[in-house]
Amino acid sequence: MSSDLPVAVVIDLVKSRQITERRSAQVQIETAFALVNSLVIPVQPLEATVGDEFQAVYESVSAALEATLLARLALPAGIDCRFGMGSGELWSVGTGATGPLQDGPGWWLAREAINEAHVREDARTPSLRSWYRSDDQRYPEAVVNAQLLVRDQVVGAMSDRARRITLGTFRGLSQAELAASEQISQSAVSQSLRRSGGSALVSSLELFAAGAA
Repeated sequence: MSSDLPVAVVIDLVKSRQITERRSAQVQIETAFALVNSLVIPVQPLEATVGDEFQAVYESVSAALEATLLARLALPAGIDCRFGMGSGELWSVGTGATGPLQDGPGWWLAREAINEAHVREDARTPSLRSWYRSDDQRYPEAVVNAQLLVRDQVVGAMSDRARRITLGTFRGLSQAELAASEQISQSAVSQSLRRSGGSALVSSLELFAAGAA
């Protein structure tokens, strides 16, 4: 049974002050996130808010997990971000310059989650980029965060090409199409997916979504 609680997502850039050509980078980031919005239908689109922060809302935990993974895979080389996901009630409190203003436990939990991601990243898990907090016991925090810990380790170790190939696989491109795009053999695409963990990432999300259905 799927969750009735939406998932709020807060995103910030990793080491944003070290990004050169910040204006150009922002355009590339927004292009990447627009692709994610086209692949995973959001309740509230993944978009910039203030400064280095982005926000989104998804209808389920599985959708939030897929969108946040695709966001990391789609980002340009040299740019990374971290995510705080909060599963809980949301409500509108008015309208601001950029659209509806929301509040509620989902946002509070998402903020707690991204703060926890910072703490754990700075402590003993430097590869960590995502954390999850929840009011929904059907998706225990320990279960989701165990997947996120492994996922972030795999993505963090990927080459730029491996990320592009994994993203293309999520988009439904064939290995032949990916091979042509990367100017490599189809066998090399298959090997990349196996060695980088891309195939495992695809399978893990499929299994999670099937279990949540």
